[in-house]
Amino acid sequence: MERKRIAIIGVGLIGGSLAIRLHEKKISSRLIGVDASKENEAKALELELVDEILPLDEAIAQSDVIVLAFPVDKMVSLLPSILDKIENQIVIDLGSTKSQLTEAVGNHPKRGRYVATHPMWGTEYSGPAAAVRNAYENKAVIICDEGDSDLDALEWTKAMYKKIGMHLLNMEAKAHDLHAAYVSHISHITSFALANTVLQKEKEDNAIFEMASAGFESTVRLAKSNPAMWVPIFIQNKENVLDVLNEHIEQLKKFRDKIEESNEQELRGLIEHANNIKRIIK
Repeated sequence: MERKRIAIIGVGLIGGSLAIRLHEKKISSRLIGVDASKENEAKALELELVDEILPLDEAIAQSDVIVLAFPVDKMVSLLPSILDKIENQIVIDLGSTKSQLTEAVGNHPKRGRYVATHPMWGTEYSGPAAAVRNAYENKAVIICDEGDSDLDALEWTKAMYKKIGMHLLNMEAKAHDLHAAYVSHISHITSFALANTVLQKEKEDNAIFEMASAGFESTVRLAKSNPAMWVPIFIQNKENVLDVLNEHIEQLKKFRDKIEESNEQELRGLIEHANNIKRIIK
């Protein structure tokens, strides 16, 4: 595929990890970084994640492709203004919610230049120093509302994701937000809540540190995730998040009730039913 000048707006974990792959796979001829944090910009340059740092308007003017990798609340306000400024550039976002974003630009005259995507990868860390090599390898990327994007923009975006090792899925934006609530957003809420439970009940830091098993660590690790990213996701996807959260609370109540009743048979049944997840996740 033709190498392009690519601007990454937001050079933290997600944008920085993509930058590594764009370099390695020779997809970019030049990588331009933009970030609201001067510290992030300096670190991205130091780590050679990007070739240069430019102000937003200059980065847009000098790029063929513009990648948005920052919190979704900022995207809703910034994406329309970016589309106002482009000529024929491709604009791609990496956000975790899609409905509000696609609605914000649904009637924009440059809507076709925008491709709505969600690479299904992330860690609990943030910032350019957290960028990971091979981050997107063998992971899924959701491309939303394909029919609203120009064919050339869509095909270049698909080719880019394939070249960095991802497999493609197509969904409508509303369906994406529903499924993301069930397989991603609830995991973070559960982890935040579990961390708060342990911090509330276990006042001895040393006890948490010494007794925390691998199981606890893997369950609660997402609680270290950046609130600047996750608060906007929960609010933007509020309807779906509340739906899955209410169901999760009902499931917790079932466990609570069966334990309170010492009902071994029904408690075993709840666990055995949960074991069916191994059909899907190995």
